[in-house]
Amino acid sequence: MPTFDIVSEVDLQEVRNAVDQANREAATRFDFKNTDSTIAIADLELTLSSSTEDRLRALYQVLEEKLVKRQVSLKSLDPGKIEEASRGAARQKITLKAGLSSDLAKQVNRFLKEKGPKGLNSQTQGDQIRVTAKKRDDLQDAIALLKAEDFGVPLQFTNFRD
Repeated sequence: MPTFDIVSEVDLQEVRNAVDQANREAATRFDFKNTDSTIAIADLELTLSSSTEDRLRALYQVLEEKLVKRQVSLKSLDPGKIEEASRGAARQKITLKAGLSSDLAKQVNRFLKEKGPKGLNSQTQGDQIRVTAKKRDDLQDAIALLKAEDFGVPLQFTNFRD
């Protein structure tokens, strides 16, 4: 039986490269001069810091541009609120969303059962969903339906087998 897996992953190497590029651009751009604007990365969390809220928003925009160029979905970003740091500086934490939560997996399974082709089965396996069907065309229709729907996280379709 043909199968495929639905996962939600973030390529951390591409995120690191985008952060490095954004830091380099912030260091050389005139409007970021003397603002101490930096982006730090630790596990699945980015920390943006700058001298003012305005510069912080501009830094976030630069980061978004770099992530888009590296094909990292902006849906995987979960920005926190802007906090005040020492000496009037601003700081913001951004969490990277990776993996399918159990609630989201239930939502995707329900969506496939309601709108998917007949004979399509889906089951949650950890942080991924395995979808099976009798015909390959049904799986391709399911992928098209899932791509058209917005679940708030980037979905990737892996391990497609006949």
